[in-house]
Amino acid sequence: MSAWVLPDHIADVLPSEARHIEELRRQLLDTARAYGYELVMPPLLEHLESLLSGTGEALDLQTFKLVDQLSGRSMGLRADTTPQVARIDAHLLNRAGVTRLCYCGPVLHTRPDRPHATREPLQFGAEIYGHAGLEADTEVLRLALDCLGAAGVTGRTDAPVIVDLADARIVRSLLAGVPADAAAIARVHAALAAKDASSLRRLTAQFPAPAREGLLALVQLYGDAAVLDEAARVLPDSEALRAALADLRQLASRIEGARVSFDLADLRGYAYYSGMRFGIYTSGASDALVRGGRYDEVGAVFGRNRPAVGFSLDVRELVGVLPAQPLRAAIRAPWSDVESLNKTIAALRGQGETVVCVLPGHDSEIDEFHCDRELVELGGQWRVQAI
Repeated sequence: MSAWVLPDHIADVLPSEARHIEELRRQLLDTARAYGYELVMPPLLEHLESLLSGTGEALDLQTFKLVDQLSGRSMGLRADTTPQVARIDAHLLNRAGVTRLCYCGPVLHTRPDRPHATREPLQFGAEIYGHAGLEADTEVLRLALDCLGAAGVTGRTDAPVIVDLADARIVRSLLAGVPADAAAIARVHAALAAKDASSLRRLTAQFPAPAREGLLALVQLYGDAAVLDEAARVLPDSEALRAALADLRQLASRIEGARVSFDLADLRGYAYYSGMRFGIYTSGASDALVRGGRYDEVGAVFGRNRPAVGFSLDVRELVGVLPAQPLRAAIRAPWSDVESLNKTIAALRGQGETVVCVLPGHDSEIDEFHCDRELVELGGQWRVQAI
């Protein structure tokens, strides 16, 4: 095997795609800043007990682990940034009121989370801490849609943007009081996420009848707003169920510019979700482009259990569903020590133009820029003219 062959599901990013990713990163962060979100930059590497506190088995299995040569302690490369941001909110900022934070940086996964996915996503996210009301949930959903809009993802009649809503409280209400250990509950969650009714029937055979029948009903509860009416009719009544369904109705009424659907059995993502969950889908993507929701308990392990809601997306995946960008227009110039030429080049670059100097004896091989103009000397003055 060649020494320069990269590991599976790890890839270099070449010039045009890298430019697109970087421009998207800036657009996303600027969109979040316009909402009042502050940028944080957590480290890629942390002590393992801090990195994985309270996140569940799924994130543990996705985390690369190593030993710190300075301290001898176990460390991990982050597979998700949300627990780190919760730590920052709890320990470093420790503000009394609402805190809005955003981030954008690489995460690493031991395995791709679906076929053909990268193991090195560039994760962008935004999170609100300190407000338990639907206002925060609504803001996060609107920001997520605005981020996609800023990136160029817009809904069409034949390919709409779809916001798919669920709520973790529904499954929790059905499993409340069920005598089953964590491993059994995890298998039930997996069967629900896969909508595997036969496995679910087997796994819940010893559950109390209301819980078993409710869980089996969930497999069919996906579609438009009529799903919420059907859920209220067929699922065991509880305060948590009523609250979840009411919140989903209210959130759906506040979403504009996208089609809304519901999948009450959707449990994909990390185990820390505690309430509303959502995924945003569009044509060209094999899975949700954006995932998010409410995770009020995420800060508990850091000693500060307060409301939290947010979302994240992979900028590299987002680029993959967008049209390729046109080459950036540039100006070709000869290489020279002539002072007047160099001053002209500096002035053009200061105005935001790209000026590519052709080195003596070489043509420039450029995949990134289209030199549609050139600097030529006319009457003792250097001027830009079309090629």
